[in-house]
Amino acid sequence: MAASTGRITLWGVEVFVATAEEASISAAARRLGTSAATVSQQLTNLEGAIGTSLLNRSERPVTLTPAGEMFLRRANTILNEADQARAELAMADLSRLTRFRLGMIEDFDADVTPRLLSDMADTLKNCQFLLETGASHRLFDLLETRALDVVVATDMGAAAPWMEVHPLLQEPFVVAVPKGSVAGDPARALRRMPLIQYTTRHHMGRMIAAHLARQNLTLAHKFELDSYHAIMAMVAAGAGWTILTPLGWLRAQRFRDSVDVIAMPFAPLTRVISLTARRDVLGEMPAGIAAQLRPLLQGMIVDPARAELPWLGDDLAVQGG
Repeated sequence: MAASTGRITLWGVEVFVATAEEASISAAARRLGTSAATVSQQLTNLEGAIGTSLLNRSERPVTLTPAGEMFLRRANTILNEADQARAELAMADLSRLTRFRLGMIEDFDADVTPRLLSDMADTLKNCQFLLETGASHRLFDLLETRALDVVVATDMGAAAPWMEVHPLLQEPFVVAVPKGSVAGDPARALRRMPLIQYTTRHHMGRMIAAHLARQNLTLAHKFELDSYHAIMAMVAAGAGWTILTPLGWLRAQRFRDSVDVIAMPFAPLTRVISLTARRDVLGEMPAGIAAQLRPLLQGMIVDPARAELPWLGDDLAVQGG
């Protein structure tokens, strides 16, 4: 490819990295919130400015050329430096921050997330907030590929070296059963009822399934769902019982009068929800957001849940701070 007088732009570098990681122009366009035509044009401009081909765009999936492999290492460094520069400017003068991309687990979307964004908007007057809600594994994928700045999600094991992690909330898993259906020995009663299982396509469902396997518990189930509301509706209708967290129980308010919530009659299981960002990129901002979240979680999650289920005690608690 002949050299040109074009300029290397940060947007072009971001488009290149997204395309390289997604191995698809259309997937890169979805990730960046733009069109495939725009992605293709930016790649053409970047290759023209550099003077060589970076991607084999005619292949499916798209692959890197040898020059592209070399440039990708530099491109990631460029994007990290740009993110850090934006964060440093924002820390010096918060009015300078113009974009913030936040990922939140769906458990918080009805109460905690709107309140956090509202509070942040009061401080960051000129900032555009981009929110992604979804399952924890999906949010971590988006954080790793720089499509998000910060995620609030369930811990999924040992943190990678590039992660900065701020614990927020510990909560135990509990059992929800049809109203009045369990008396005497809960473990024996549950073995006679079908389990309505949270989907193992998500991290939480895999946690539950692995925990039951460790207890050598083989429980009959024919429903595997990804919606707290659907699961709780079936429990309320007497179709079976389920394992979920206090957060899941709080979200499905309309069914709470038709179910009983009890402690796990098997070995206990807990999860921790943390705020995670890329290390050394956003300065003090992740710690600051975590500090904003903790009192919200105490007032909107922990206190109401303990008031209705006092036996939760310190098993449900805000972490860190």
